[in-house]
Amino acid sequence: MSVLTERHVTPSILASDFANLSAHVREIMDAGCRVIHCDVMDGHFVPPITFGPMVVAALRESLPDEAYLDVHLMIERPERQVAEFAKAGADGITIQVEATPNIAFALSAIRDSGCNAGLVVSPGTPPTHFGENEIDLALIMTVNPGWGGQPFMSNQLDKIKRVRAMLGDATPIEVDGGINPKTAAQCAEAGATWFVAGSAIFGADDPAAAYREIAAAAGC
Repeated sequence: MSVLTERHVTPSILASDFANLSAHVREIMDAGCRVIHCDVMDGHFVPPITFGPMVVAALRESLPDEAYLDVHLMIERPERQVAEFAKAGADGITIQVEATPNIAFALSAIRDSGCNAGLVVSPGTPPTHFGENEIDLALIMTVNPGWGGQPFMSNQLDKIKRVRAMLGDATPIEVDGGINPKTAAQCAEAGATWFVAGSAIFGADDPAAAYREIAAAAGC
């Protein structure tokens, strides 16, 4: 079975302790995690700056081959950086609809690099772009992009339902922002299949236990 067709909680390393990044990620992988979410921010599309291809490459080298690196580019003109993140070891790259006028070109560049191509919409962006482009994954932001620890926006549940009806059952729908056991269950009921969780996992006293609790709630 393809990783895309399975349900996954995808822990975001944005909330992890970067001094112990490899150990933290291995801890949750030992708990059953397979997909790791990497939030890349450039200080332009969103105010914060996080990390670039070098961190993704270091993470790739430190993880087993079965780990899937889900790289979310919250950067302006992502098509300019696709090749570098693919070279660093990304398995899937998702781009923000709002970050480029060249959506189809960027998605094609991602596929040409050997990665799965995902498209992201922020809370205020209509989901019509998902039906207008060839994508391997649809990501719906359930908070405003750029900062961890924000509360879940429940008005995005209807968008998840609409996107599931639009895309059918074959395309994974990922949700990102404010995900915990309660909201993961709500998103799963609405049609989501991938669940990004950052502070709810890495901010917990026992990240492995927090991962398993969210995975159980999401039906993973």
